[in-house]
Amino acid sequence: MKTTTVLRPYVLLLALLCAVVLSDAALAHQPFFEEPDTTPSSPMPVSDPEISTALYSTLEWPGDVDYFSFTVSARQTIEIGMTIPQIEGQEQFAPTIGVIAAGLSRDSVSALPSDALQLVSEQMGAELLEAVEATIFFEPFSRTAYWRRQRRRITFPSAGEAVVVVWHPQESVGRYTLVVGQREVPGGDFAFARKLRDYWTPVMPAPAADTDMPDSPTADPAQQPPVLKADATESGPSTPQCSWLMRLLAYLLGEGERCR
Repeated sequence: MKTTTVLRPYVLLLALLCAVVLSDAALAHQPFFEEPDTTPSSPMPVSDPEISTALYSTLEWPGDVDYFSFTVSARQTIEIGMTIPQIEGQEQFAPTIGVIAAGLSRDSVSALPSDALQLVSEQMGAELLEAVEATIFFEPFSRTAYWRRQRRRITFPSAGEAVVVVWHPQESVGRYTLVVGQREVPGGDFAFARKLRDYWTPVMPAPAADTDMPDSPTADPAQQPPVLKADATESGPSTPQCSWLMRLLAYLLGEGERCR
């Protein structure tokens, strides 16, 4: 009996480590949360833009703009994209992505938000990734569904820092996930499951940074990208079953209700 009591913590630890590895494979990216809100002078850094990284972020108030940064080498190609969590009210939520870096074309610079223009020197340009018609995918472990929006592979002409800017043209608020990189490597925020619960809620608009900013304009539905409805085989089952390791991980992280 004593031996069983002594071994039990090690068995649980081993099971937890196995579950973490498998859950990373299921998520297929390293998840991180935008904490705190980003600015032009303090973007959220991405340590390796080739590693598949999911940045769970929020446009919190009308006119909010988010900033992310990473370092590239000359001729390096990085994939950048966006998914939108299927939270009520976000069916038409579709932010724009701008990528600022040395050597890119200057044709799209004028379309950037005004605060982002301070990041553009004479040697730098920008590439815009506007929202496109959405497809749907289902993430089994967290039991959450997303709309896939824009996705593009960008080759950077010169070495240096690249800054990714995210904003909504109609100044709508909402949650999104910026995806950078493709290579799958285990890692990310260990408290992902706990933080995801708070993230998966509708956004209550916070006061704008500029108190004189007018109320957010009403978005014209005709200007919003349409949402493509996927069939059941594409979106996955509505009530998926987790493996025993996934159930163990969810239980140990206090998220047992996600794996019934």
